[in-house]
Amino acid sequence: MKTNRLIYVSLLLFLAAAVFTGCKKAETIRMATGGSTGTYYAFGSAVGQILGEKTGISITIQSTGASKSNIQLIDAEEVELAIVQNDVMDYAWRGVDLFSGEQITSFSTMAALYAEVCQVVANPASGIRSIADLRGKNVSVGDAGSGTEFNARQILEAYGISFDDIGKQNLGFGASADALRDNKIDAFFCVAGAPTPAVIDLATSKDIVILEIDDAHAAQLIQKYPFYTQFPIPAGSYRGQDGDVITVAVKATFIVSPKLAEDTVYSLTKSLFENQAQIENAHVKGKELSTSYAVEGISVPFHPGAEKYFKEIGAL
Repeated sequence: MKTNRLIYVSLLLFLAAAVFTGCKKAETIRMATGGSTGTYYAFGSAVGQILGEKTGISITIQSTGASKSNIQLIDAEEVELAIVQNDVMDYAWRGVDLFSGEQITSFSTMAALYAEVCQVVANPASGIRSIADLRGKNVSVGDAGSGTEFNARQILEAYGISFDDIGKQNLGFGASADALRDNKIDAFFCVAGAPTPAVIDLATSKDIVILEIDDAHAAQLIQKYPFYTQFPIPAGSYRGQDGDVITVAVKATFIVSPKLAEDTVYSLTKSLFENQAQIENAHVKGKELSTSYAVEGISVPFHPGAEKYFKEIGAL
């Protein structure tokens, strides 16, 4: 009887240990992305599935209002991982522009992911060959209060142009393309992965020019706003574009809650880059994943787990 009791107790202890171990492995992380039809959601879903398989962490995907709301969700502890633009991160960290009067510093950087390119699309028939030529023209700068509008203001400012110097209109990308096609505007700003579907469609029916941001003005922008990086839009991205166009870009970036364990974020970061080929197969933006690109143009401190990985491989 005593032997049976010992066996019974040992079995209970074994089962309890198994349950405890299983609970440890079942760590769940909530990822905020963007609208369900957008790139953030599609990319986040693909990456979340792969990282979950590789790390054993359960990653649940949430459709959200993208960058600004994702930072607010991290701050409210409603998610632990999110995709945001690195310029919007900077605004939150400093309490300016989109976050004027609402400074948020309760998040850390994990890794920059891919470029969201600042494209200035113009009608050559309007006599526009450079950004300096936008003075006095009708220009759409994106939706009012959007990240694109702030990018447009900053880029124009580098050329000594203010919104008062243009016929400013606030239109989304699709509406901007339609307005340029109908000669209602002369140019528009578009911040998105390149090539951008709205611009591809526009170029099939109308001659356009993608304006360059030269090295001197790019350097000026980057010095003042360190979240920018230079970026080439490859030749042939749009009909009639014969050569590369050098511009600047911001970055889609993973941010995390600083309350996540160092080992957890280290494992996520390591798995992100060690499985780049699989991620690329799952989503085209995975092609842009690079450890050197991941640490450039980032003004918000890295989470200790991400920092450990990047230092380990010599990226930091």
